[in-house]
Amino acid sequence: MKQAASKKFRPNVIFILSDDQGCWAMGCAGNKEIRTPNIDALARTGIRFENFFCASPVCSPARASILTGRIPSHHGIHDWLAAGDTIARYEPARNGKRIEYLKGQPGYTDLLDSAGYHCGISGKWHLGDTSHPQKGFRFWYVHAKGGGPYYNAPMVKNGKIYEEPRYVTDAITDNAIKFLEARKREAGPFYLSVHYTAPHAPWERVHHPAQVFDLYHKNCPFESVPDGLPVAEWFEYLAMTGNENSETRRTWLSGYYTAVTEMDRNIGRLIKWLETNGLREDTLVVFTSDNGMNMGHHGLYGKGNATFPLNMYEESVKVPFIMSLPGRIPEDTVNSSLLSHYDFMPTLLDYLSIENPQGKLLPGRSFADLLPGKAIRHNDYVVIFDEYGPVRMVRTKDWKYIRRYPYGPDELYNLESDRMEEHNLAGIPEHSKKEREMQNVLREWFSRYADPARDGRHQAVTGLGQTGLCGNGITQSFQKFGVYATTRKSAYLNEPLHKYVDDK
Repeated sequence: MKQAASKKFRPNVIFILSDDQGCWAMGCAGNKEIRTPNIDALARTGIRFENFFCASPVCSPARASILTGRIPSHHGIHDWLAAGDTIARYEPARNGKRIEYLKGQPGYTDLLDSAGYHCGISGKWHLGDTSHPQKGFRFWYVHAKGGGPYYNAPMVKNGKIYEEPRYVTDAITDNAIKFLEARKREAGPFYLSVHYTAPHAPWERVHHPAQVFDLYHKNCPFESVPDGLPVAEWFEYLAMTGNENSETRRTWLSGYYTAVTEMDRNIGRLIKWLETNGLREDTLVVFTSDNGMNMGHHGLYGKGNATFPLNMYEESVKVPFIMSLPGRIPEDTVNSSLLSHYDFMPTLLDYLSIENPQGKLLPGRSFADLLPGKAIRHNDYVVIFDEYGPVRMVRTKDWKYIRRYPYGPDELYNLESDRMEEHNLAGIPEHSKKEREMQNVLREWFSRYADPARDGRHQAVTGLGQTGLCGNGITQSFQKFGVYATTRKSAYLNEPLHKYVDDK
């Protein structure tokens, strides 16, 4: 709603979160084939951050870190949630037993609610117990799982599960607009999370509007993504590889691009609603994705769990990030600072002048000073950290180091000379000083912010899903390989979980 003039400006907030969208999958990022006119317009009316990183290259831990400001080794969600969200029909793994994975861990929406914001969410939750509103949300229209078909998707309404016949991207927007319509008649600012399942798989034609799919399938050469790249020799399995035939590749890319374009159309509906109701200049709009995505990059199709051992490629960990508030955030600005999703909570609260009592205990730092358009200087050790179970990454301006505890080799890349991450320098004597230096930075940072009882180094995460809460020591909360075929002999699968718990 329209904000009354006051000394303390508190805008409304719409936070738009896509699912598995690579930072490269936008026209404003230089992709000349994908059609994203509304995302591009959002970037023109605000700041696009071109070096923004997720906290984990898979959905549930990344989303939990956005919401709580905690790293996965603190909040305890280390993989996508394969159980605990909904009823047995959709989650046979736990017979429909629901788990509130973030119980007792405050999110920024709790603080917004306490500060007078009316909070709503429409779309993907995937953080446990979807039947019951959590974290200060009073409007709760969510996906019952974390993904699935785009038509007849399982959704939650008033605590009940139903199958939504509409294209789910449209339905998520329709429900978001219902929230907005209700709020324009009420006093006080609002916060709205719009969490799309797009452009997550499935990508076949039957799942998407045929007219848009066919335009891509028939006319797009898909030169904006690589084709036929080799994959690293040490991967045990590949979820979907670049060795698929050309028609399969064309189908996947047509569906992926269609899902992004249809989401973009719906983002346009949200912006149009704000403009029609005179709220655009009173509403901060944020757009990002939970994690990145490879669509042929490195020969892979997927994110961090596209491979085993789990990967930390740039395309897996870099995400789009745009902030727009006309008249207060400068337009058509690109910022290259190294930033992360764990910086979002302190930034939003700082920008809204809301205090976080636990702020000093969290790893993120506010970048609200950048929003007026200021530049910041950084030296080589302004760093970004990422984790996925027993895999951890530290990223500086020019270097990246990946540590595995256990399951596979460590990696060290000079990104200044090797942007494609093709030449692993870990273990090479002439680079041992840099490797030790980055290993020490990584170890000290995680020792500061990890909860020992939930430390990812102790969790047998393989990328196949989490089925329970993490506790002290090794748990049985992660799905094993069983039904998954591997492309090579499973050399790493027999390594004891604690083999590399202590750093060298």
